[in-house]
Amino acid sequence: MMTSKEGRYKLRSLLFDTTIDDYNINLQTLLLYINEAPLKSLIVAPEVCLSGFDYDNFDEVCEFSLFAIQKIKDASKGKIIILTMIEKRDGEIFNFAKIFYNGEIVYERAKARLFRFGDEHKYMSEGSDKDIKIIEVDGIKIGIIICFELRFKEIWQKLEGCDVIAVPSWWGVLRTEHFKALTHSLAIINQCYVVASDSLNAECTKMSGIIRPHGEDERNGNKPCLEVVYDRKEISTMRRYMDIGIK
Repeated sequence: MMTSKEGRYKLRSLLFDTTIDDYNINLQTLLLYINEAPLKSLIVAPEVCLSGFDYDNFDEVCEFSLFAIQKIKDASKGKIIILTMIEKRDGEIFNFAKIFYNGEIVYERAKARLFRFGDEHKYMSEGSDKDIKIIEVDGIKIGIIICFELRFKEIWQKLEGCDVIAVPSWWGVLRTEHFKALTHSLAIINQCYVVASDSLNAECTKMSGIIRPHGEDERNGNKPCLEVVYDRKEISTMRRYMDIGIK
């Protein structure tokens, strides 16, 4: 377990475009927002923000992911960075959520609920529910829900007790109200911070935002980066005030 030093974390939800024409543009955009963030930032980027779902070129996507990992590790000194990226393992392709911290990957798991309406199951393999867990990084208990997984209540329950739940997403614009309602409800039910990051691409909701444990809901709007100060006392106050058994 890693313990927190002095100073409070800043939570940051990102909102930016992803192009499939040049993955390096996406990486440089991500690194720009990481590098401009202060130390002790927890940053959540959109799902597959480095490549999008470029199904026709998954070999190139997987190769680029390996290149990008070291760049993101280098940028993660004193910062927590959460995103998903597409990788090949033992001949199968997965959408891996990763937590980078202090130059290392401290947690990863594959997406456990693939979005069949988007044909994800035709190109990728599903991960396992057993890998969905709470990980403590620098004193913050963190969970990750990847996009479509947000619709499954059993995943919410596995993350009960988190301080922060990150929701990297590529969520369809036709279901914008669903994304807003589910991320808002997730914060209220689990009495924690939810940092949701969706893509700025035309087909997505563009509803990145941060919801506090009491239910205050702030969205990025036209900001590529929204910042909220993380306050552990706000979580404990809400859990004492409205005691539903979350510790």
